[in-house]
Amino acid sequence: MTGKQYFVYILASAQNGTLYVGITSDLIGRVYQHRKHINPSSFTAKYNVTRLVHFEIFDNPENAIRREKRLKKWNREWKMNLIERDNPNWDDLYDALL
Repeated sequence: MTGKQYFVYILASAQNGTLYVGITSDLIGRVYQHRKHINPSSFTAKYNVTRLVHFEIFDNPENAIRREKRLKKWNREWKMNLIERDNPNWDDLYDALL
């Protein structure tokens, strides 16, 4: 066990806006990249999807990858319910991580 953590996260453009599901081992760094539009042709840059509204932590990369793939297949309503379960106001969780 390396002690490394993996994060599955959901970004939104706004409450009830466009959603993006991703995975990373550096949540702060990855969300920063999305916010700064490091890749200007990316989906998140095109639709200004920068608000971190949900994340889950995993110790095992395979479990994180499996969860990300599962979430990507979920319909929009299920994703919105997941967000609203722990973050009913769709607050941006990024600043709390810093």
